[in-house]
Amino acid sequence: MTVLLINIFLVSMMVVIAVLVLRTRRLFAAIVMAGAYSLISAAMFVNLDAVDVAFTEAAVGAGISTVLLLAAMARLPAEEKEGRVQVALPLLICLIAGGMLVVAVFSLPPFGAPDAVVHLHVAPRYLAESNDVLHIPNVVTTVLASYRGFDTLGETIVIFAAGLGVLLLLAGRTRDAAEDDRREEEGE
Repeated sequence: MTVLLINIFLVSMMVVIAVLVLRTRRLFAAIVMAGAYSLISAAMFVNLDAVDVAFTEAAVGAGISTVLLLAAMARLPAEEKEGRVQVALPLLICLIAGGMLVVAVFSLPPFGAPDAVVHLHVAPRYLAESNDVLHIPNVVTTVLASYRGFDTLGETIVIFAAGLGVLLLLAGRTRDAAEDDRREEEGE
């Protein structure tokens, strides 16, 4: 019951933040609220026992993406231009996508069913071979570092590249500001 209440609270917060992001016309507020949305998503993943996904969501969604968007915002006007509001096509796409997801949910096996395909494919092999073949007692570590090693390496490279890109953007901004200050002092 507690988990259900936490999930309802987190989803309610996500809905409120999503509506606020859509309603605001200030870029800074939208970026900060999007970061908060990602952080709440990370909390939701923790509540769903997907801690590795939660860590990635917190690092990339709430951390690096927020910093990158704030750096990009520094080069944009603070206010969004008034424009024509086109609601019909995005609303139609959302309704079709939502309907397809609802149909897909009805074809899923019951939650936690031991005869579900996901539990019959490779999971028994991972559980059986983790300690005997790979000599790693923790199955999660075995999956992340051995069976999905290239996937984990790719994720690490993406996070590293994103962090490097943010640092380069921030360094360029600092270098431009320092150059402007130097020119101003010299009276150019």
